[in-house]
Amino acid sequence: MNWELLKTLCETPAVPGREEQMRARVRRVLEPLVDSVTVDVMGNMIGHRRRDGKPKIMIAAHMDEIGFMVKYIDDKGFLRLQPLGGFDPRQLFAQRVAVHAQGGSRVLPGVLSYTTKPTHMLSPEEAKESPVIDKFFVDLGLDAKTVNKLVAIGDMVTMDRAAIIGEDVVISKSIDNRVGLFVMLEALARVTGDHSDLFAVATVQEEVGLRGATTSAYAIQPDIGIALDTTLANDFPGIGEVDSITRLGQGVAIKLMDASLICHDGLVAHMKEIAVARDIPHQLEILPRGGTDGGALQRTRGGSASITLSIPTRYIHTVNEMANKRDIEAAVELLAAFLNQAGSRSYIPAG
Repeated sequence: MNWELLKTLCETPAVPGREEQMRARVRRVLEPLVDSVTVDVMGNMIGHRRRDGKPKIMIAAHMDEIGFMVKYIDDKGFLRLQPLGGFDPRQLFAQRVAVHAQGGSRVLPGVLSYTTKPTHMLSPEEAKESPVIDKFFVDLGLDAKTVNKLVAIGDMVTMDRAAIIGEDVVISKSIDNRVGLFVMLEALARVTGDHSDLFAVATVQEEVGLRGATTSAYAIQPDIGIALDTTLANDFPGIGEVDSITRLGQGVAIKLMDASLICHDGLVAHMKEIAVARDIPHQLEILPRGGTDGGALQRTRGGSASITLSIPTRYIHTVNEMANKRDIEAAVELLAAFLNQAGSRSYIPAG
């Protein structure tokens, strides 16, 4: 497993609508694995291993991460932000950010701070206030004239945190969903058969509504759709067993449902069958809230048999997301095994 590739993917900035740097990195890895690579008008990157007459399979892994764009620069040079994706404001205090100015050619380090008094000056009532995104701002430590010269409304802002590749785990911002991209690329390298007409799609703007998967699936019209994404591993203090969703280190999660789709019974059964036969660590996932590109794949045109394979991740949508290497390896193994026998059965329900 090329863990340095995962580190590079995690550290590459790409908020919804600004995935160009990630697209360039993915292209270099994807091109040798497929027959052709194209980019559609939305910015989705589509790798195609063409096998005419075979079942059409679309794999979707989104490139974008939650982040911000600059929406206002005040008269002192402080930046106000428009969130792109779902942040929990409680997780944003005392963080550093990177402002990607001048078309991304210049990266400015900044402090993400909150419009409140220092803790020494807060009254008890003020200390109880719940944080809201709109009260955060970015301090670049520059005078207003310099800020206005360098920064423009709409510039991308990402969390500034390096990826750590440990012995057992990976810790980084944007594991959601760089790990899905990584699984897709690693699994493609293991596909040896000609069982499917295969589309590997690095999608855009998932974090703001599954937008890239919707348009790319509409164009491809897959028979089978497989989304790759993270899911909650709530196996840490303060959350009961019933709400753990998945557990870190217990294997790839075969999704049964989330708020965006109920996965196809036939695909769920087939994935479980492969996992058991090959002794691939796996667990079943029911996610009561949130969704993945699988929801878009399922509902394209006349519909497709769709499923999501998930990588259990602790602390999702923070700068310290954590995934276990064994779970990532299990996801790669399961996806590759499925693709190497995918043409062996129909997923249209009987009757």
